[in-house]
Amino acid sequence: MFTASANQETGEQVLEAWDLLSGTKLWSRCLPGHIFPKHEFNSFASSTPALDGERLYYAWAVPESLRMVALSQGDGAVVWQVDLGPFASQHGFGASPIVFKDLVILPNEQDQESSVVALDAATGKIRWKTPRRTQKTAYSTPCLLETDRVGPQLILSSWSHGIASLDPQSGEPLWELNLFHNRTVASPIVVDDIIVASSGEGGIGREMFVVRCSDASRGKPEVMYEVKSNIPYVPTPVVYEGKLYLLYDKGVMSCVELTSGELVWRQRLPGEYFSSPVILGGKIYCISRSGTVVVMATGDRFHLLGRSELGEGTHSTPAVADGILVIRAFRNLFAARAIDPS
Repeated sequence: MFTASANQETGEQVLEAWDLLSGTKLWSRCLPGHIFPKHEFNSFASSTPALDGERLYYAWAVPESLRMVALSQGDGAVVWQVDLGPFASQHGFGASPIVFKDLVILPNEQDQESSVVALDAATGKIRWKTPRRTQKTAYSTPCLLETDRVGPQLILSSWSHGIASLDPQSGEPLWELNLFHNRTVASPIVVDDIIVASSGEGGIGREMFVVRCSDASRGKPEVMYEVKSNIPYVPTPVVYEGKLYLLYDKGVMSCVELTSGELVWRQRLPGEYFSSPVILGGKIYCISRSGTVVVMATGDRFHLLGRSELGEGTHSTPAVADGILVIRAFRNLFAARAIDPS
């Protein structure tokens, strides 16, 4: 497994590889950085690395430059590194790259000249670059949509373009729905031909839409419904067995029917949340900013399965690998197996 972090005193980036079962550190690679003004809840290493079969891809930014690096997964050696130019943002950087075939795609939606860029995964050479309108930095990470009828499409969310689609091979814009009037932090998610995306401001979610894609690649999606209350701002929602689970930053979990928007249940949880909920073994895991781990059952009624304390806080979403939950907290890295409620 791989982690990204930063020295809060210097801004230096640290990428590390760990053995998943033992926690043994396999290698560590330091990359340059420096401190600069950002939001107090952001960090100097808020981007998540992306992986393919050979390399790790990571993006970070200081005001002077947005950088992308490719490292060998085996030993952390630098394969290539590119500078994508200045990055202007009131709150710092936060979007993450994704891998599509032989491309690494990164949104560069900032307070000045914005774009989405695709780099050759083997060389770092720019394969395409699509200009974007500028309306406050977007922190959401794109995802891919592909069905039997349509795709592949790169799905993005931002204040300036709302929910939008690009051709991931060429960067050509396909469609957009200008639905948002606030910045995006949570990432869009795709379930078959349905997209869920949100925006917010002032620490709370303000808008969330669920849309269904057209059968035509260039056809605009249909808005199925709008979520009106307890909207996540930072946490990204999750879908499991036809139900949409929404974690409101202030500590409320809602379960709604994905296709209709009908509320199934809603329950207050302890604490406040930046970490997104994840599902492992049919259970929902949520971790509060102070480090409270809450485990719930999925399904038609709220059922608390367990609650524990990490002993320190986290703003990171846990990763799931081979039935193990991996949590990057403020000071330590935790790995835990899914609980068995029986």
